[in-house]
Amino acid sequence: QVQLVESGGGLVQAGGSLRLSCAASGRTFSSEYMAWFRQAPGKEREFVAHIRWSGGSTYYAESVKGRFTISRDNAKNTMFLQMNSLKPEDTAVYYCAAGRAVYDYWGQGTQVTVSS
Repeated sequence: QVQLVESGGGLVQAGGSLRLSCAASGRTFSSEYMAWFRQAPGKEREFVAHIRWSGGSTYYAESVKGRFTISRDNAKNTMFLQMNSLKPEDTAVYYCAAGRAVYDYWGQGTQVTVSS
């Protein structure tokens, strides 16, 4: 089992920045990838970015490319999402996830609200 706990959400004005964290514990070595997803009210959950635990290769959704940066601290089993130039359409609950072929483990989510 892998436990994931997100933090760092909040209310920010458009154009501002936030940094989300996801602390992982348990059998973290069983997960090859960690990712961020988000779900806005009335919408389906969507992929934001992922990072490979070993090597650190990254991949982003087009909607956040150039504004968001995913990173990880292997020693602390923690993943981050630096979000810059935030837009009202970035408002959502942000979830971190971990897995190998599929994302088996999910955090409880952290709310990000961007005001216009």
